[in-house]
Amino acid sequence: MTWLQRHRIRLYIRNTIWVFPAFSIVGGIIAVSLVTRFETWMGWKASISIDTARLIIGTVAASMFTLLVLVSSTVLVAVQLAAGQLTPRIIALVYRNGFRKAALANFAFIFTFSVGVLARLENSVPWLACYIAAYGFLLNLGLFIYFVDDVGKSLRPSSILRVIALMGRDVIHNVYPQTLIDDGSVFSGAAELAEEPLVRVVLNELDGAVLAFDAKGLVSLASRSNCLIELIPEVGDYIAAGDPLFNLYLGGDGVSDDALRESVAVGQERTVEQDPLYAFRIMVDIASRALSPAVNDPTTAVLAIDQIHHLLSDVGKRRLTGGCETDARGTLRLVYPTPDWEDFVNLSITEIRQYGRDSMQVVRRLRAMIENLIATLPKRRIPSLQKELDMLGTSSARNFPDIEDQALALRGDRQGLGGSVRIPGDRLVRNEV
Repeated sequence: MTWLQRHRIRLYIRNTIWVFPAFSIVGGIIAVSLVTRFETWMGWKASISIDTARLIIGTVAASMFTLLVLVSSTVLVAVQLAAGQLTPRIIALVYRNGFRKAALANFAFIFTFSVGVLARLENSVPWLACYIAAYGFLLNLGLFIYFVDDVGKSLRPSSILRVIALMGRDVIHNVYPQTLIDDGSVFSGAAELAEEPLVRVVLNELDGAVLAFDAKGLVSLASRSNCLIELIPEVGDYIAAGDPLFNLYLGGDGVSDDALRESVAVGQERTVEQDPLYAFRIMVDIASRALSPAVNDPTTAVLAIDQIHHLLSDVGKRRLTGGCETDARGTLRLVYPTPDWEDFVNLSITEIRQYGRDSMQVVRRLRAMIENLIATLPKRRIPSLQKELDMLGTSSARNFPDIEDQALALRGDRQGLGGSVRIPGDRLVRNEV
């Protein structure tokens, strides 16, 4: 099985909710057969009548089917509401939740098990199987109550944004494993590519967004053929059939085009696994939706800025060079593009500044974020931030005609409105009134 096939299977299982319940149905059929055979072999029988057992297990089976319908409806309604209020790009996150998959699988298992027990109620009542079905139903009833509570709480803007931020932090650390040493030195494979003759260009055959690529596999291919491979599109870019996908330098006759194409996953929608910008994209979309005239919810936008603030702070302290991979001997074998600091800053601030230009709360929170980043990040990160701060000041002067409002907008506030206003690094002094 190739890397691309394994990646597609993992991604499909991760982003779907039906796989585990489907397997649990098969598991329920096998389990009820094994339990009843074991009881027959041991000679165990329940003391209740067959009619009573049929009534109880029939009620359990009917209730479990109703429970399955309710759970499925709850998930679908929650997905529609969250996609409409926040952004459609969080639908995959709802289906990725491990607890919801496990709960739905447990519901399907007990339903199948109960139906299997009901079909075996002929001359005697299996004691253990009836107990498993009955107490399993009681367990699932409590699980259903917790399921509804979990869905309601997990789809709040603050919860969704926190999950996205944690996923974004993980991918940032994976793509940029080294912290920044502010000595002015920057290493990139672009210099070596400029010195080498281009041997071959490999074209893409599928339309879609670049989801991920097999870095280890590409390094292995390049090492065996003693060549240098350049991945042209950045993870998250949309590419069409016929677009350049790879450049090969220094040979590469032993590397087939199909082997290279099978090292890149292309799909309909971006994923966060190897795309450090996608987490920012989702949070900016949530903030933009909240700032639209139809929603008009600047507090949700401020919640998004809270998470963007800490992610930008994390990115700003890491070494954002172009992606380079070497083999075991230290020879450069793979070069691929990655977002730079300006990409992160522009994506994080520009749209929110434009859509929130009339909101005092958003303007003050953006200013607090930029001022804090300027005060805490290395010097090489400051020019882009200072440019955004100047543009924010110009926008505030244009959109707030009153002098008092302009003065208020020029003061950063971590809460947008209502928080203490301090210059980063100053000692906190509280004046009692």
